[in-house]
Amino acid sequence: MDGLFYPSIEHAYQAAKTLDIDERETIRNTSSPGKAKRFGRKVTMRKDWDMIKINVMFDLLKKKFSDKSLADALVLTIPHELVEGNHWNDTFWGVCNGQGQNVLGKLLMKIREEIVCQRQFCI
Repeated sequence: MDGLFYPSIEHAYQAAKTLDIDERETIRNTSSPGKAKRFGRKVTMRKDWDMIKINVMFDLLKKKFSDKSLADALVLTIPHELVEGNHWNDTFWGVCNGQGQNVLGKLLMKIREEIVCQRQFCI
């Protein structure tokens, strides 16, 4: 993201929450996605975050699945619905106890569709 390598999408996503370069760098250098997420809860949140967070995640996922082996693995999930199931009550990105918007699953299915379309020369 922004020309820098992040160890995981979680690192990059959490760093994108702030415009503070030092906070971004701290997140980028954390030792695990979980630590990046915990630190991301404490950053100076950019004012437009709620308006851009889905697009940020979509762009990060597109970068991840530009890797052919990951794209191939994603395509192999056809025709299944992808659900980000969790037990920590994240009902925005996923589904917990049958409830949730499953935004992450929907983004992954959209990327999967784009990959298939590109490979079949869809218009």
